[in-house]
This record gives sequence, C-alpha cells and structure tokens, in this order.
Amino acid sequence: MNKFRWKKQVKVALFSVLVVVTALSGCSNSSKNEKTSGEKADDGSLTLSYWVANNRPDTLKNYNEMAAYKKLEEITDVKVNFEHPASGEEDQQFNLMMTSGKLPDVIERIWTSVPGGPEKYIKDGKIVRLNDYIDEHAPNFKKILDENPEWKKMVSTDEGSIYSFPFLRQDELNLTFYGPVIRKDWLEKLDLEMPETIDEWHTVLKAFKEKDPNGNGEADEIPLLIDKDAITSNAFVGAYGVTNGFYHVDGKVHYGPIQPEYKEFLTLMNDWYKEGLIDKEYVATDDKLKDAKVTNDQLGALMGYSGSSILRYMQLKKDDGDFSLTGAPYPVLKKGDEPIFNLGESNYNGVGAAISTDNKNIEETVEWLDYKYGEEGFKLFNFGIEGESYEMVDGYPTYTDVITNNPDGKSMSEGLALYVPAGWSGPFIQAKEYAEQYNNLPEQLEALENWKKGTNERTMPIVSPTQEESSEYASIMNDINTYKSEMINKFIMGEESLDQFDKFVETIQSMGIERATEIQQDALERYNKR
Repeated sequence: MNKFRWKKQVKVALFSVLVVVTALSGCSNSSKNEKTSGEKADDGSLTLSYWVANNRPDTLKNYNEMAAYKKLEEITDVKVNFEHPASGEEDQQFNLMMTSGKLPDVIERIWTSVPGGPEKYIKDGKIVRLNDYIDEHAPNFKKILDENPEWKKMVSTDEGSIYSFPFLRQDELNLTFYGPVIRKDWLEKLDLEMPETIDEWHTVLKAFKEKDPNGNGEADEIPLLIDKDAITSNAFVGAYGVTNGFYHVDGKVHYGPIQPEYKEFLTLMNDWYKEGLIDKEYVATDDKLKDAKVTNDQLGALMGYSGSSILRYMQLKKDDGDFSLTGAPYPVLKKGDEPIFNLGESNYNGVGAAISTDNKNIEETVEWLDYKYGEEGFKLFNFGIEGESYEMVDGYPTYTDVITNNPDGKSMSEGLALYVPAGWSGPFIQAKEYAEQYNNLPEQLEALENWKKGTNERTMPIVSPTQEESSEYASIMNDINTYKSEMINKFIMGEESLDQFDKFVETIQSMGIERATEIQQDALERYNKR
C-alpha cells in the first residue's frame, strides 16, 4: 500500500478517536493543534516552509495555487508554506537568508551557482548531505540514480555528496529548446534554402535586407538581431569551434574570447554590422522592442526559444496567414559538417531542492520529496490532474483543452503553470511527453530537429570550484565578463578597431584569465573522477 495513503487512513481513524475524546472532555485547546513550519501537529500532519523563486508571477501569486501542489498535500498530508523572494533579488535574499539565524525547511534554487558550491553549505552546517537518507527513505529517487549513473555524477559534488532533489530532464527533446529562429515565409518568398553555413547565412541576410520580403515597398527589414552581450551570438561563434566562455578540447580547458578563432567571429559580426545585416539598435533592443520588430514584420532572424519565441509569435500573428517562423541549424563553416555546439543543455541544470539543517523532520521531508520521482508523482508534476488537465489516450498522457486551447484565452504556458511546474523546473523529472506536446506546431518540431544537430563534445559539464577557489574565481570572472561584454560590442559596432584585438587579449590575461582557466581545468578533472 502507498505509504502516504496508509498515513492518511491512520489519520482519519485517529481523528475519529480525537473527536470522541474532545466531546467527552467538554473542551479543547485549538492552539495545541496549530501547525507551524517544520513541526508536526497532534494529528501527525506536517507543515514545511519552502523557499523558491516564483518562476511564473504572471500566473501564480504563490505556488500553493498550483494544482499539483494542492493534490500533493491531499495525498501526503504535508502542507507547504511557500516563501518566494522578490523577483530580481533572489541571489541577494538567498545570501542574507543563509547568514541569518533561521532557515526554511526546504530551499530550491540553482545550487551549482552558489558561492563556494553546495559542498560549502554542507560543511557549514546549512544543508543536509542526503546520501544516507536517500538510501533509506527515497526508494524512487534511489532507483533513478541507480539506473542512470551519469545523472548521479551530475547531481553529486566532487566529494560525492548529494545535496538536493534535482530537476532532471528525461530525453534529448527536453534538452533542446533554443537556437537560431528565422522567417520561413521570407525564405520561401525569396526562393531561398534554409541556411546551414556562414556563407549561406550571409546570402540569406543580404536578401532579407535588399529584396523587400515583407512586401511593403520600404527598405525597413532588419535581417538579424543579436543579443547585446553577444551571448546568444553563440549560434555563429560556435562555427569557429569556440564559445563566449570556457570550453574544452580533449579534456584541456580553453577560454573562447582570447582565441584567434574568436577574432574571426568578431570580424564576421563587424562586417555584417557594417553591411546593415545586424540590427543597428541591437544594444538598446529589449524584449518589448524585439516583440514589436517581429510582429511588425521587420525582423528576419533572431536567437529564440521554441515556446516563447516560435509558438508565442505564431499565436500573436495567427491572423496573418503568411507569417511563419522556424529554427535553423547552428551554422558551420563547411557544408556538410556537423555543428560543434548547439547550446543543448545537460539532463541536470543545477536546480534542486535542498533540505536545511533547521528542518526537524528530515526523514519525512525526504519521503515527501521522493514521491515526485515515482510514477504517480511523475504524472502529477508533468501533467497535473487526470480528467482535468490531462487524459490517458492509448497509454499516452495527453493534455486537455484547458491546457492546449484554454477557454479563458490563456496561453499554453499559462495554462500549464496553473497545474504543473513542467514549463520551468523543480525537484522532479521533466517528461518527454511534455516537450512533445508543448512543441506541437510543425514549425516547432522542425526547429527542434534542426537545433538538435551538433556534437557538443567541447561543452563544459557543470563543474564546481572548491570552496577555497570559489571567491577567487568569481572575483576574476566578474571583472573579465564586464570588460569582455563592453569590448565585444565595441568591436562589433566598429567603435574599437579589430587591430586592437591583441591588446584586448592581453588585458584579459592581465586580469587573471590564466588562473580562472586553471580553476576550471582542475574542476573538470575532479568532475571526470566522480
């Protein structure tokens, strides 16, 4: 019998006895039965405090409003008081919280990005090392780790500690959701093939600029929008075998922006900028302006997501029968080559729910979190409530119209957010069937197929500096990243001559990039030994 169902039956029986005893005594003290965070009430129920950023404040004031968590409370008899830090202040509030005298029972965040790494917080006595608890109280999660040793490697520290119940993504389809987005209808109108090489991209962008694909008789087309930090230009920098950050070749770590190949990439961007192929206002273009440029039929290509870009823009332009977006493969230099990078992520992205040492019911909390990794929890947190947000059709969990064609006019992502956190992250495994249904437009599916192409063999795994290295590394890279972003934009826009690239490299070297690379190298070697 399910452990939580058994507990619930016992609770009902105990409650019946309690009613009789209370009636006989003629009085009751309700304050004794109040449930405070981290403590059990007299009836055996448990209340937990849970700190997590609200990923959908546009839809949910609090995660207690989410149907999956409401149902989980019914099943497990565990009530959760969610504490959401102010948007944009998550890191600051996390740091303040960790130095305070009182911690919430559960803390969900990107643990791989915390200063000092998660092992520091285990050693500092802030969060619990979960290995033994998982062996004894988390059979679902333990089975997942036993069956997927590479996942276990990802969610452990270099010392072998498991520090959270992680967000894991089930399939390659879940890992691919971002890449070059292009106006498919413009390609067809101008009789152009989908670009695969840098040269083909140049041909396409030039045609977008000169051949009036929006048909308004004006030269108002913007061929390509890049990101102001040039981070999303990775689609093009990857063609040169480098990235905007750290990567490795056969286990040796390199920093992309100081490589000779990076100068080739910047030369390309500068040439395209001078030709008017890159949005002249890219540095000042925020999301609102980007939306306007897409929906006003000005923008030919950008970097974007399968959902919030392709799906959303197609919905916004649904009355325009010609408008069509799709994803282009990550470009290469030579026709027929496989892209070296495609920005696909690993099964684990660092998000997880840790248990704090202030938690007075660690074993029960482990059991509560473990429920999500079993078959019923997997369905609950990916699909919601059977008969309401999904139906089983020929063995396939199929979202209903409340998700896919919401009667209140909500988008699919908004509809999902009311039921499940599958659209972002949390301590559960994101289902392949979620990704298949969220990307249900032919254009989205075409994009995913194109974006999946790429070896990513040079991509760094999620590595962790030691506690001693962490502050040193952060100090070095904070300064370098600020300088790098500023100079990349100057090089692209021609405000700084590319003749100064060697000086740019020397400056980054003087700022300590060699030491930062050494730290990354050591971390990679420790990761490989996990």
